[in-house]
Amino acid sequence: MTDNLEYNSERTLLRIPEYGRHIQKMVEHAITISDQQKRNETAKAIIDVMGNMQPHLRDVPDFQHKLWDQLFIISNFKLDVDSPFPKPTPELLYEKPEPLEYPQNFPKYRFYGNNIKRMIDEAIKLDDGDLKEGLVLTIANHMKKCYLNWNRDSVEDKVILDHLFELSNGKLSIKADEDHLSDAADLVKFTSYSKRQKSNKKNYRNNNRNNRKRK
Repeated sequence: MTDNLEYNSERTLLRIPEYGRHIQKMVEHAITISDQQKRNETAKAIIDVMGNMQPHLRDVPDFQHKLWDQLFIISNFKLDVDSPFPKPTPELLYEKPEPLEYPQNFPKYRFYGNNIKRMIDEAIKLDDGDLKEGLVLTIANHMKKCYLNWNRDSVEDKVILDHLFELSNGKLSIKADEDHLSDAADLVKFTSYSKRQKSNKKNYRNNNRNNRKRK
């Protein structure tokens, strides 16, 4: 009774594991069919089964093209059938893609991040008024919080205002005697509180998930 057992070590490598062993066996059987017409019909039947396994891709463009490509990949490019699409080749499959060109940003003060520079650029475009003044003050406070995340020691408002003036190329400024930035203790406290809130929400979700599993 144990003579017909099939061990994983004796099986062929699953080329696309998402389709499972049965689909691969169907493809391997199709390769052995000598009659061309029957082999084509078998291939189409396999394509239908593969499509039924991924109904969420029905509306994806070139869905059928993708299935036929995967059929040839599963067969290790040995299946000889009439495909409605150009047959892929091993060289095309294993061809290395062209490297992507990532945007290179090297801010002078990296602890502020690139988003601060984008916010400063947008603030420069605004007309003078209460909206612009409020946005500049908000940016300065956020810069101070970023600075404190990088360096827990207290920082003077003048340092932040000088950095704001420099990063805006002299177009944005806040007079230290008119507006005061938030206290360092308040900014650090708010950051710590936000982290605790996120941690508590995560623990709450995990506890609910564990309770549902017990039921």
